[in-house]
Amino acid sequence: MGRGKCREMPPDTFFPSDGVGVEVARRICAECAVKEPCLEYAMVNHIDHGVWGGTSERERRRIARHRRLITVRSR
Repeated sequence: MGRGKCREMPPDTFFPSDGVGVEVARRICAECAVKEPCLEYAMVNHIDHGVWGGTSERERRRIARHRRLITVRSR
């Protein structure tokens, strides 16, 4: 997080209340050098709120569901 573009922005930018705010945060994340580790941090720590690694809450739930399905199928 210390190297993320988000450190230059107000925290509430990444905790939007609408779709427009999510898009603003995604554009910032798109140019961030630590986008992937940020997403993994949110996934590993089950962070439910905000935009992390350029993904919304809904997108992270979808990613988590997909990962669980892959794990179950590989057993």
